[in-house]
Amino acid sequence: MTSELTVGTGAGLDTADMVLNIGPQHPSTHGVLRLKLVLDGERVLSAEPIIGYMHRGAEKLFEVRDYRQIIMLANRHDWLSAFCNELGVVLAVERLMGIEVPDRAVWLRTALAELNRVLNHLMFLGSYPLEIGAITPVFYAFRERETIQAVLEEASGGRMHYMYNRVGGLKEEVPAGWTTRARTAIDQVRRRMPDLDNLIRRNEIFLARTVGVGVLSAADAAAYGASGPVARASGLDFDLRRDEPYLAYGALDVPVVTRTTGDCHARFEVLLDQVYASLDLAQTCLDEVDKLTGPVNVRLPKVVKAPEGHTYAWTENPLGINGYYLVSHGEKTPWRLKLRTASYSNVQALSKLLPGTLVPDLIAILGSMFFVVGDVDK
Repeated sequence: MTSELTVGTGAGLDTADMVLNIGPQHPSTHGVLRLKLVLDGERVLSAEPIIGYMHRGAEKLFEVRDYRQIIMLANRHDWLSAFCNELGVVLAVERLMGIEVPDRAVWLRTALAELNRVLNHLMFLGSYPLEIGAITPVFYAFRERETIQAVLEEASGGRMHYMYNRVGGLKEEVPAGWTTRARTAIDQVRRRMPDLDNLIRRNEIFLARTVGVGVLSAADAAAYGASGPVARASGLDFDLRRDEPYLAYGALDVPVVTRTTGDCHARFEVLLDQVYASLDLAQTCLDEVDKLTGPVNVRLPKVVKAPEGHTYAWTENPLGINGYYLVSHGEKTPWRLKLRTASYSNVQALSKLLPGTLVPDLIAILGSMFFVVGDVDK
């Protein structure tokens, strides 16, 4: 008479659960995440994301910096979306002060925000396949990034931290002929994107590693507050650019890219297809910019003071919804500026996604959640 043993993953062998820490890595890297895993063999039983290793105290620093200086702090928490980070802060301050930004600045901001979205997505489109063994895509992704990067650098003077937004508009007018050169860059990237697309989207090995892996349901995405490409890949058809327009989005037909399967491959596809959509939006905005003349900012007093009160501005950042809750006591510094960042909520969902998966799939899932650690440890 034989009895079946169901302990662990061994064939009739007694096993013990193992606690394994993935990270934190070297403290001088640009940010670390620690995953505390309980494993039964190669299968994850539970996962606890542990954050806070790079907490910069940005929200506290906002309280002792004036409204010009906080822009510098704000553009750094998600270093891949610096322009969009600046934008949310200045939109909140402008709303509280009742400032109406010139039309030319509004359309330029929208174009630059979409180009920044393309830059962000290209980074993940190159690095995600790299994390699961595909080396070539990152070279194609960085080729396109450099093309767009040159356009933003020419306009702002910065490669990563642009510091181009100001309360009331933009720092300065774009250089002569810039919109033409930007459209040329967009055309080049659009024409060459199939090189990256065809290399990875239907690659058999990539499909095997991502299809059906790390499925996040629409209900779970909503429960954890996930947003952006991660949520839209699960079927949450929500995009602030369309649903609560800001800047010039109300005058644009914003295509919202969604999928329903909610797995790693769906998240990758949403990111990939959003690049095409954002390139089209940026080109439309640049066409509109060329029709407009006038200033790109409003004159402000030497010391900017927001009136007493509070406001909340939120934007559709490349990684999801960013919120900015600003409270002013009428001084030249915010009394409180609270950030709601997309990466923070996306990382929370890992505790739901990882249990039940195998360790090799953990890497595929982690990379597909599209977060920046600075955006978590703000």
